[in-house]
Amino acid sequence: MFSRSESTLTERDVLEALKGVKDPDLGRDLVDLGMIKDVKIADQTVSLAVNLTTPACPLKAQIERDVRAALEARLPAGLTLQINMTADVRGKGIRESGDIPGIKNVIAVGSGKGGVGKSTMAAAVAHGLKSYGARVGLMDADVYGPSIPHLVGASGRPMAIGERIQPIEASGLKLMSMGFLLEPDKAVIMRGPMLHGIMTQFLRQVDWGDLDYLVIDLPPGTGDVPLTLAQSLPLTGAVVVCTPQEVALLDATRAITMFRQLKVPVLGMIENMAFFDMLGYLRERGGPQARKLAEGREYFDASGDERVYLFGRGGARRKAEQMGVPFLGEIPLNIVLRETGDEGKIEQAFAPGSPARPYLLGMVEQLAAQISIQNIKTPRMPKLEILS
Repeated sequence: MFSRSESTLTERDVLEALKGVKDPDLGRDLVDLGMIKDVKIADQTVSLAVNLTTPACPLKAQIERDVRAALEARLPAGLTLQINMTADVRGKGIRESGDIPGIKNVIAVGSGKGGVGKSTMAAAVAHGLKSYGARVGLMDADVYGPSIPHLVGASGRPMAIGERIQPIEASGLKLMSMGFLLEPDKAVIMRGPMLHGIMTQFLRQVDWGDLDYLVIDLPPGTGDVPLTLAQSLPLTGAVVVCTPQEVALLDATRAITMFRQLKVPVLGMIENMAFFDMLGYLRERGGPQARKLAEGREYFDASGDERVYLFGRGGARRKAEQMGVPFLGEIPLNIVLRETGDEGKIEQAFAPGSPARPYLLGMVEQLAAQISIQNIKTPRMPKLEILS
């Protein structure tokens, strides 16, 4: 600790005081990670910025408290501390063959089977990351059943400028989907090589610009598209969506196995339709009799649980633990999430007061943390210094 009579501090003193303060998710020192920026000392005031690896950091408040506590404990008393929490999304520490220029992270959202809400979760991930201020693109790789345009309320036909296809933009997202290129009722009939060509075009010929995250909605199953993506570019990682029921978990296990065989890091599992909040639904949407019934809890077990577990309970969490995969969170079977998706306004599920909002934001924060952890794991290329 510095002496109380110490009148002059340096930036080095401040950084030394912060040695040992770690990012709880990354498990590494903030100073070593280069997250302490813009240290200024003037008029008995120490100001600095803590530059996080994602604006969706779930432990932002804890990190700020830890930084303040360390400074108060090791710097002279009487100083005013100004801590500015900022964020700059990090990509991998190295450039790899196949990377798309300008895109820091590519996340694939898949499932072992259809009907588990994979496209809804992909759209929710994209909107959630955007809500924290990140630059986000959403690519619909579910060629046979492109539902992203409907979920996000986007329409139009992509135009080309020179040899670059301009993505459709809606609600702050950059979008590309086969749904923009087809008549609404037209079926997609094509074989694997054609799929490969379309995926390559969507990735390489679309003018995505600078993005923090490109979210890719995969088709269900373990077919050609995931293989093409894994061969075409280094994915930051994959997310697997499933419901708690055993038949869905069996297929989710296959999806995780597929990604591992393709050397794609599995960032985590999302348990969609985890439960139904019957009491909340009756209170919000039911008439007087329904609300009275809800208050009497006649639909619930002896513990008075307000959640009805229609597809089983905690299956994805247990499977994630068994397979050594991060669990990103439970998303309830929620009427608001269903309605906003049907109306092409899924962004409204994140609006203040939405019952889906805390679950969705919690899931997005956990995913953002896992992306940062994965990027920290990626070894950096050594710097070579040429000495004269």
